[in-house]
Amino acid sequence: MHTNWDDLRLFLAVAREESLSGAGKILRLDPATLGRRMQRLEAALQATLFAKSPQGYALTEAGQSLLARAETAERAMRNVVAELPVDTETLSGQIRIGAPDGSANYLLPQVCAAICDQNPDLDVQIVALPRVFNLSRREADMAIGVSAPTAGRLAVQKITDYRLHLAASADYLAAHPPITDVQDLRHHRLVGYIPDMIFDRELDYLGDLGITRVPLASNSVSVQINWIRQGGGVGIAHDFSLPAMPGVQRILTDQLSLTRAFYLIRHVDDQRNLRLSRFAQALTTGLRAEVARLEAVA
Repeated sequence: MHTNWDDLRLFLAVAREESLSGAGKILRLDPATLGRRMQRLEAALQATLFAKSPQGYALTEAGQSLLARAETAERAMRNVVAELPVDTETLSGQIRIGAPDGSANYLLPQVCAAICDQNPDLDVQIVALPRVFNLSRREADMAIGVSAPTAGRLAVQKITDYRLHLAASADYLAAHPPITDVQDLRHHRLVGYIPDMIFDRELDYLGDLGITRVPLASNSVSVQINWIRQGGGVGIAHDFSLPAMPGVQRILTDQLSLTRAFYLIRHVDDQRNLRLSRFAQALTTGLRAEVARLEAVA
């Protein structure tokens, strides 16, 4: 039976999200309408594609078979679009970037604004979430990560290294005992990640120091930095964030200096998409320059 691309597009979303509500949010489609479309697709194919339960929509064997064919069609569709003639002067349309909130707050706004200045018809969306993005589910067109993933059909490019140091506000340091050694941190209130919500091993800064108690903890870098800025305690801060925090200074720089890296992560099938590749190049160049600029004045 003939199945059109729109049917497959909706099917892919439901299959990947395993629920009508999750797929509906991505597609901006009412779940009831989406459910009727799936029923119509099953009727057209004369096959049961989903095992429906209160827990969601799980693929049946027929659904798994259709998923493989639908993903092949999806790749072919993207390749066709990628090879269409594009405006070689400017970028347009919408591009969504997923990023941890440190880079999303202190780097991406100015870098993406500069790109948009050169491309007035371009819309950029930054999704700042403290977790790893699932590009296979098309949560974003590309993502920034703090480690290079090794699983999945992903293309990974290192963007740049960045540095982190212990930091505290001048007010906090003036009101508390001196910090002359890493061991002195035992007598100070620490700011950091919620230990069981660290989504990437590269972010376990305090764990590397053998510190297990974090009195002021958040899964958000922005919250941590605001705690430090408000004199709440001592924490690890990105050097590139310090210019945005007057009154905050690095401490023990001769004893503790961390280096991490940002990676640009894309779905491997998008490498042939000239539009996304041009944006990725501009983004990478801009981020490298901005990290270097901010670290120089930190």
